[in-house]
Amino acid sequence: MAVNSPLPVAADLKPVNGIEIGFAEAGIKKPNRKDILVMKLAEGATVSGVFTLNRFCAAPVQVSKANLEAVKAGGAPIRALVVNTGNANAGTGETGLANAQATCAELAGLLGLQPQQVLPFSTGVILEQLPIEKVKAGLPAAVANLKADNWFNAAEAIMTTDTQPKAASRTVTIGGHTVTLTGISKGAGMIKPNMATMLGYVACDAKVAQPVLDELVRHAADHSFNSITIDGDTSTNDSFMLIATGAGGLEINSAGGAEYEALKEAVTEISRNLAQQIIRDGEGATKFMTITVEEGRDVAECRKIAYAIAHSPLVKTAFFASDPNLGRILAAVGYAGVDDLDVTKLDLYLDDVWVAKSGGRNPDYKEEDGQRVMKQSEITVRVKLARGDATATVWTCDLSHDYVSINADYRS
Repeated sequence: MAVNSPLPVAADLKPVNGIEIGFAEAGIKKPNRKDILVMKLAEGATVSGVFTLNRFCAAPVQVSKANLEAVKAGGAPIRALVVNTGNANAGTGETGLANAQATCAELAGLLGLQPQQVLPFSTGVILEQLPIEKVKAGLPAAVANLKADNWFNAAEAIMTTDTQPKAASRTVTIGGHTVTLTGISKGAGMIKPNMATMLGYVACDAKVAQPVLDELVRHAADHSFNSITIDGDTSTNDSFMLIATGAGGLEINSAGGAEYEALKEAVTEISRNLAQQIIRDGEGATKFMTITVEEGRDVAECRKIAYAIAHSPLVKTAFFASDPNLGRILAAVGYAGVDDLDVTKLDLYLDDVWVAKSGGRNPDYKEEDGQRVMKQSEITVRVKLARGDATATVWTCDLSHDYVSINADYRS
């Protein structure tokens, strides 16, 4: 079960004007489960995204990136997205690329679009060819039930090892206009920044110029999906897409000013919510951990230290066991790669408990205080470096027996 993450309520997920969603059961890996998702966008929508940095990126990632670049070169705008679960279409060579392109062509034919106006996404098992005929056979049903209020079904349709769907919605008033934002994400394992191993889709009804949306999606990703980690593995299929349908009253044409800042804050907040839902649903997770490194020389070194702590199997297993073996955190700080770090100035806190002072055990620290915090399902680790004013925060979870079991049986 996800850590302190209530199941989204379908009625709370607000439709976003300018986007319709359909789903189908195509039997790609297992029968009787939603595994095809289609998003149809209104004319005038803009789309931007960030993708995995894994050099072995999947065929749909390659096709999506190419189609987005075609838009920037003056091609027809993106008007649809299609997602399949059960198969990642990664490590599949030229056949995989052809299947991703065939998926786009099939959906384009159903919607009266050009294939380059469709972005494909896949998630599931790597190194197996996409069952393209099943995908094609499922698309008409997904198109037939296109509706504005299908967000909960959309969240279910992109799940793999997730224990529950992940979705969020909110409305904000910007410049006198009501702006609706709704998003979904999936991911529970193989999570690491750049991107985290996940799929994420956020839509808003503002009209946003393409260069502005490109900047906005990068900022939102850096402060959400690129600030989470479960197991240190970066997947082949990671994608985070931001859609501005243009069907509302707000129009943003430059990356500056109060209205842009307000929209940026709203997009980043909902993205962070979706990213944290992934961590709370980490495979086998029992603890949700916030790692904050403060008083660093720059954000880069703060992030480097935070990730060293968050990736450490020794740290993560100690949290799973509720064992205040907190020297493991100090060890991770020490090997993070900040070569000129003066550890004699370092302080370590576990929630409100001051554990290490000036690089050594705080004389007032009592292990029973550490034990009290370690038993909590939500824990904050704070490291103070005393060398500047930079700060960075990442979110992670513990590492349990179930993580091994889930990944050992993943293909069954």
